[in-house]
Amino acid sequence: MPHRQQRDPMPGYEGRPLPRPDEELVDQGLGFDLGTMMGRRRMLRALGLGIASFGFAACGSGGGSATPSSSSTPATTATGEIPDETAGPYPGDGSNGPNVLDDSGIVRADIRSSFGDASGTAQGVPMTLELVIQDLANGGVPFAGTAVYVWHCDREGRYSMYSDGVTDQNYLRGVQIADAAGRVRFTSIFPACYDGRWPHIHFEVYPDQASITDAGNAIATSQVALPEDACKAVYAQPGYEASVQTLSRVSITSDNVFGDDGGASQLGTVTGDVTTGYAVSLVAAVDTTTTPTGGGQAPGSGGPGGPPR
Repeated sequence: MPHRQQRDPMPGYEGRPLPRPDEELVDQGLGFDLGTMMGRRRMLRALGLGIASFGFAACGSGGGSATPSSSSTPATTATGEIPDETAGPYPGDGSNGPNVLDDSGIVRADIRSSFGDASGTAQGVPMTLELVIQDLANGGVPFAGTAVYVWHCDREGRYSMYSDGVTDQNYLRGVQIADAAGRVRFTSIFPACYDGRWPHIHFEVYPDQASITDAGNAIATSQVALPEDACKAVYAQPGYEASVQTLSRVSITSDNVFGDDGGASQLGTVTGDVTTGYAVSLVAAVDTTTTPTGGGQAPGSGGPGGPPR
């Protein structure tokens, strides 16, 4: 019986025979190309679904909602530059009287107590403040190394270094240096609401720690607005009685700082309660390519002794 010669298998690609086996792969015709493209789309779709399913499974594991680590980088990205605002009449940065930024010890995380020759401690519902500074001039990356100066009033609505009864104190003022994630964090107390203003926290951003002694070096001056529900809960606590009435006489839309947009980009995100304390956070984007227009006193603020701003 004659030996049957074995035929070479028909040339193929991805398990499909080539309609033009003597031609290059790119010359197999439109029908073959469309089939290849559709096969790849099905594969990518399946792969994408597989990855998504894996992600959902990972998020759902553990039987509870995930709690982000305090050291994790916030996912939120600011959509624009933080509005420049007045520093008010009580900045303590040398632009209107005393300059706490010249004092040794101003760089600190816990700002509840005075430092240096002062010894008072502000009482109130515990609050932590976390600001994430972003560098808009470089695409919104974390603005590591910036120095952030924070200050606000106490439970009675007084500003240390300026208000009657606390001119010899420097509590509720401090500086922190932004970490690699652009983050600074302060331990403080929830501020009061005083006449004419929505509850708020002041802050200034400086290029670095060495530049904080001159208020003219600030690259941004702004304020954090506090959400109404948290304010009402805090002001129902002992020591905040005066804030109940003052809050009822103001709204965030009538406020002379936040009123233009209702604090859309300055309203802090708040979690917690009056027992364990509140955590306030805000992403603040700074654009060093623009000229700062904040700082200084608000129009009609009257300086020391005038209406707080």
